[in-house]
Amino acid sequence: KDYNPSQWNIYPFHFSDGDNWSTDDTKECMEILRNDLFPASNVFCYGQVDSRYGTGQFYKDLIDVFGETSEDVILSRIENREGILDSIKQFLGKGK
Repeated sequence: KDYNPSQWNIYPFHFSDGDNWSTDDTKECMEILRNDLFPASNVFCYGQVDSRYGTGQFYKDLIDVFGETSEDVILSRIENREGILDSIKQFLGKGK
């Protein structure tokens, strides 16, 4: 509320393994994005770290809801710890 996104560059970053507890969690996340984060920021950046233990479903859910070329969401797949910096560079290179 203190920083208007039309006057400030606001890019929230979220990094995760992409696993939510349930489809209800995912639905609530999508509502938070639409109702809270999108209006208060320029773009939402989501980096998903590959995990051999999880499904990584949230990345797919974001594509299903917002598409691969959304102006509101930038997605990045991260293979390992070394890929995090490249992911941040990808986010900042596509920001608006």
